[in-house]
Amino acid sequence: MDFPVSGNNYYRGGDMKERLIEILSIAVRYRISDIHFEMKKTEGKHIMKIEMRVNGVMEQLHPKTGDEKLFHYLAYRANLDVSAASRPQSGAFEEKINGRTLSLRYHIMPSAVNISGVLRILDHSSRMTVASLSEDPRVHQWMKHVMNLHDGLVVLSGATGSGKTTSLYTMLESVSGRKIVTLEDPIEVFHEGFMQVQVNEDRHLSYAQGIREFMRQDPDIIMIGEIRDEEAAAMAVRSALTGHLVLTSIHAQDARTALYRLMDLGVKEYHLKDVVRGISCQKLVDNRKGGLTGIYEIMDEKQIRSFLEHGTLPDDFISLQQAEQNYEDSFKVEAWQSRPILNRTGM
Repeated sequence: MDFPVSGNNYYRGGDMKERLIEILSIAVRYRISDIHFEMKKTEGKHIMKIEMRVNGVMEQLHPKTGDEKLFHYLAYRANLDVSAASRPQSGAFEEKINGRTLSLRYHIMPSAVNISGVLRILDHSSRMTVASLSEDPRVHQWMKHVMNLHDGLVVLSGATGSGKTTSLYTMLESVSGRKIVTLEDPIEVFHEGFMQVQVNEDRHLSYAQGIREFMRQDPDIIMIGEIRDEEAAAMAVRSALTGHLVLTSIHAQDARTALYRLMDLGVKEYHLKDVVRGISCQKLVDNRKGGLTGIYEIMDEKQIRSFLEHGTLPDDFISLQQAEQNYEDSFKVEAWQSRPILNRTGM
C-alpha cells in the first residue's frame, strides 16, 4: 500500500482546521485509528512530527508550515488546560470529514525533552458487520458462536492499532434482544443501543465499583473495554463466573501470550479453564483493494484447555502467522486461476 507521506494538495498553510481535515482524511482512507504528534524544541524552534501506524510500521507525514501550531489547536479543540501542559491530559471533540462525523479523543503526555500527543479516531457513522471484519469464514463462524453464548469470558488481543475496539463493537452490534452494558476507560464509541459507563477514579467509579453497579442492572452481556491491571482482570473473571457473557480486550502478540498476561495479572489457571470461552489475536493487512482486512488467530475452548493442561495446541490450531500466510496464498491461487489459457496444438 502506498502511504501518502506528503498528504493532499489543497492545504495552503496557516489554517489549522484545514490541516487537521487533511490529516484526518488520510487516516480515514487507510482506516488508521491513532495519529501521533510529537513536539520538541530544537535550537529555540518548536518542531512537530506527525506519524501514523500503517501495517504495524510508523509512517511520518511530510511536515508543513505551521504544523507546530496544530498541537495547541488540538488542545484547544479538546478543551485541555493549556496552563497545565506539564501533566497528562485528555479531552474529546468532533469533526466532520466528507459528511461523516468523527469523534476524536486527544491525549497529551509531557516528557523530559518533548511533549507527545495521540489523536484517537472514533468513526460513528461507519458501522461494520462481522463479515466485513475479515475475509476468513472461520472467523465469522467463531464470532457468531461466541456471541450466542450466555456466559463466559471472550478475550480479543492484538497490538495497538490492530482493530480490537472495532471488532468488539462489531460483535456487540451483531446481537439483538439482549441487554448490553459497557465499562470503558475511556468510552471509545458511543452507541445508543448500549448502556455505557466510563471509569472515573476521581468520582470513585473504579472497574470494581462499576461492575458491582452493573449487577443491579441485570445485564446479559458485559463489555470491559481493556484489561490493563489486576482489578480489571479480576472483575472480568468475576463477572463471567456469575453467569454473564463478558467481552474484553488485552494487549498481546498472540492468543497464548494473552493467557499468560491474564495469569500475570493474578487470574488463577483454574479460573481460566472455567470461564474463558475463546481468545483471538488480530492484525490488519492490505486487502489488495486499497483497504485493510483483519487476520485472526483463534483459540477456542478446547484448544485453551489443551494448552493450559498440556502446554500444547491441537494440530488444527492456526497461528496468526499461518493465517496471514494462508491469506497471501489465496491471492496466488486467484492469480493462477485467472491466468490466460493459451491454445496448444498437438504434434
